[in-house]
Amino acid sequence: MKFFIDTANLDEIREAESWGVLSGVTTNPSLYAKEGGRLADFEEHMVKICEMCEGLPVSAESTAKTTDEMVDEGRHLSSLAPNIVVKLPVCAESLAATRTLAAEGVRVNMTLVFSAPQALLAANAGARYVSPFVGRFDDIAEDGIDQLATVVQCIKNYEWHKNVDDQCEIITASVRTPNHVTQAALLGADIATVPFAALKKCLRHPLTEEGLAKFEADWQKVTGKD
Repeated sequence: MKFFIDTANLDEIREAESWGVLSGVTTNPSLYAKEGGRLADFEEHMVKICEMCEGLPVSAESTAKTTDEMVDEGRHLSSLAPNIVVKLPVCAESLAATRTLAAEGVRVNMTLVFSAPQALLAANAGARYVSPFVGRFDDIAEDGIDQLATVVQCIKNYEWHKNVDDQCEIITASVRTPNHVTQAALLGADIATVPFAALKKCLRHPLTEEGLAKFEADWQKVTGKD
């Protein structure tokens, strides 16, 4: 399974990339605003991310509401850098926009997917990625992993997942915990898009921490160094 980082923070992207585990970036104006950015500077910031992650897909979210506006903004965003993927929320307007954009070679990441029928509609419209949300279900005391399992099985039943020229990959979104990552991988989801804090949690385990502490103590005994 591939890892995308869900952030607008350049330092977080740079560090994740230095680990050799980064396969892409997802971001949006809200994440950029949390970093103190202004909407007027969002496109310039996206270009910086794309330059840092040359060759990796970088999802930039559209704020348009109508089909025509989504198509226009999608074309514009994709012109900023060759690795831009246009992120659209699943709805009737975005399905129509995706059909047009996909026919022009613009990759679309269909987000806010909460059901298998939504994912199937997105794949039919030509979405390159579909992003079913996991953590949001957990927020309302439902099992997001069960919902993801249904999406994975439905998409992988069909040729979208097998034909490289018409591929639709499944991005596990709204990831909160290492267990979300584990379960998504067991189900065969293609990608997990993970906030940097959650990505760091994936590195940690109590037994690892214990082993590192013991290693450090043994090293000090052998070398006499603090």
